[in-house]
Amino acid sequence: MELPVIVDITYDKVNFTETPLEVGEYENCTFVSCDLSNANLAGIKFLDCTFTGCNLSLAKLKDTAFRDITFKDCKMLGLRFDECNKFGLAFSVDNCTLNHVSFFEVKLKKMIFKNSQLQEADFTGCDLTSAVFDSCDLTRAIFDNTLLEKTDLHTAYNYSIDPEKNRLKKTRFSLSGIAGLLDKYDIDIDLNA
Repeated sequence: MELPVIVDITYDKVNFTETPLEVGEYENCTFVSCDLSNANLAGIKFLDCTFTGCNLSLAKLKDTAFRDITFKDCKMLGLRFDECNKFGLAFSVDNCTLNHVSFFEVKLKKMIFKNSQLQEADFTGCDLTSAVFDSCDLTRAIFDNTLLEKTDLHTAYNYSIDPEKNRLKKTRFSLSGIAGLLDKYDIDIDLNA
């Protein structure tokens, strides 16, 4: 069955919890201040779309495609990106709240997270090669068997990464962030000495 293709449409302040978004392919569409919380986005394809000031918390993402998407100023709590369509998965995040999200075994090469909260995000088995975490809060984020080669964490904070359980090579950290690599040893580091 052919999915309907919706092109160049702007959705402004639409409450998709009352009127569900039609399953289809959305290309070059803009979503502004829309409520997609708890929405069923299963099987929907988003291509070159922008989400600004939207609430996508707890949306169902089974086989949802996000290709070249920009999320700005969005609330995205509890999302399961590990259930998305993995083909061509690519998006950038700026000033968003992504607490309690799952990126379990997702490839996020060259992904850009900027000025965002990723508290308790699960990056287990994730490929974050050359990803950038610019001024991001990674409190209690899970990094286990995560590929962090050439990943830029030099302005990220509150992370705890075990170098023995993750692949780090040419990974960029700040001097103050080095403490997050030694958490498991329960030692005190005086960065002012």
